[in-house]
Amino acid sequence: MRSIYITLLILLCVSCVHHASAQNQLLLLKNQDVLLRLRAGDEFAFRVKGSKEVRRTYINALSDTAVVTHRDTVAFRMIDRVYFRSETFVHRLGLFLMIGGIGYFAIDQLNNVVVHGEDARLDESVTTASLAMIAAGVPMRYIGRNSRKVRGRIRLRMATPESPFYRDAGPKGYQSPYIPK
Repeated sequence: MRSIYITLLILLCVSCVHHASAQNQLLLLKNQDVLLRLRAGDEFAFRVKGSKEVRRTYINALSDTAVVTHRDTVAFRMIDRVYFRSETFVHRLGLFLMIGGIGYFAIDQLNNVVVHGEDARLDESVTTASLAMIAAGVPMRYIGRNSRKVRGRIRLRMATPESPFYRDAGPKGYQSPYIPK
């Protein structure tokens, strides 16, 4: 009799593991592309229709048509704009150009002073090239869209584990390629 209870307890624990790890996800879609993926516990910044106030809160749970946040339940149809930070290729290229422009100027100055033993001076071609790199990199890095209006092709959807848009959270931290999974 005791072994039956232990077997049922183990079976119950094993069946609950799948439900604990497979949480619904809130997706911001543009056509069929996922722009943002949020899970329970993630910070959610949004604006409600008819309001100018940006609400920043945490997602507690997701239903089919609403987001249950820390202090409120908001229907998907009431959300006007979603705020999020997106890192695109253009942002990374802008950072690369800024670092490259500063580095190019610093290496030239170091070369003049340390290697050649001369006084620090501004070489016109190096200064022009480094300023051009910095001037091109700054707008690429800092100009960008940090929010999306929910309408038309851009919409909020909830993805269940059976959905083709669902993605598992994946492992956290460093994963060695030499250790089998």
